[in-house]
Amino acid sequence: MFNFDYYNPTRIMFGTERIKDLGAQLPEDAKVLITYGGGSAKQFGTIDEVIQSLGKRKYIEFGGIEPNPHYDTLMKAVEIVKAEKIDYLIAVGGGSVIDGTKFIAAAVYFEGDAWETWISNTPLKQVLPIGCVLTLPATGSEMNGTAVISNTALNAKLSHKHPLLFPRFAILDPRKSYTLPTKQMANGVVDAFVHVAEQYLTYPVYGKVQDRYAEGLMLTLIEEGPKALKEPENYDVRAAIMWSATQALNGLIGVGVPQDWASHRIGYYFTIHHGLDHAQTLAILLPAVLDVQRENKRLKLLQYAERVWQITEGSEEERINSAITLTRQFFENMGLPTYLRAYGIPESAIEEAINYLKRFNLLPLGEHKDISVIEARRVLSLSY
Repeated sequence: MFNFDYYNPTRIMFGTERIKDLGAQLPEDAKVLITYGGGSAKQFGTIDEVIQSLGKRKYIEFGGIEPNPHYDTLMKAVEIVKAEKIDYLIAVGGGSVIDGTKFIAAAVYFEGDAWETWISNTPLKQVLPIGCVLTLPATGSEMNGTAVISNTALNAKLSHKHPLLFPRFAILDPRKSYTLPTKQMANGVVDAFVHVAEQYLTYPVYGKVQDRYAEGLMLTLIEEGPKALKEPENYDVRAAIMWSATQALNGLIGVGVPQDWASHRIGYYFTIHHGLDHAQTLAILLPAVLDVQRENKRLKLLQYAERVWQITEGSEEERINSAITLTRQFFENMGLPTYLRAYGIPESAIEEAINYLKRFNLLPLGEHKDISVIEARRVLSLSY
């Protein structure tokens, strides 16, 4: 197991009616910007609950943050924060709203071109404090220091990671996911599952605690994911999924072990250029990455086959094939097609995706940094 530091300062407030406890987490004189997305948080009363918990504090609302939040939209919020002297941000929504709010918190203090500062991963010196009210379990952004945003003018989607971007607190009320469309819930389950896989399906370093924890999360998502689609108001199921998604990317299962993230990096192109949901790109790419990288991932794939899918018979190749097939079937059963052609994407997109990876210096990829142009093209061909 590798050396590691683990730091996570986010307070988790889990369970029913926890929004009422939000106000206690803020200074009495805080001036708040409440951020949210397309309007469901407003429609279903979550914003009103947040406002009520703020008491007499002054606040401004900023809605309209897109899935894969847009740089131009976020910069409008940055200007409001500066003009109104906002000193606390509350994100109400899923990973996109939270990621966008992290950018706002940092960009307020940027000098010069905010996008260039962001993509250069310049170490942050100061950010505004952030709190979250999670409505869509998926990305784990509510309990980590990473944010991904998109610049539509440049056709770019890139991330920034820094300890100052951890939210101060996150409220996780599983009931807030009851009103989600089936597609969004399915996306969240697949997103969380692939987050675990990116940290687990690499090579062994005797990280036994991390392995067992990761396997438990994957088994939970496999068991509870389909139930969530059939029983949208089953509190226990939604609670298990919400906590799994948070645990999948709060850093704990990734400490001391190698990590991949090739599926994520390649997927950025299809989100920004073809409008696929983030989880849709992951469902397409992960099975292909596992297939192309099966030799380097062999030991973990066999462990995955046995412990997660209970595959113990057959040759090593047969067991690996079965594990990859069952992974693909799980995504399909959650309603996410696992081939690019199912979304009407032309085969020419394969070469365009390669050019995207080159343009933003995202190659080589993988835990061994051995996914170059040749391997990436193989992954994309198998994904088509």
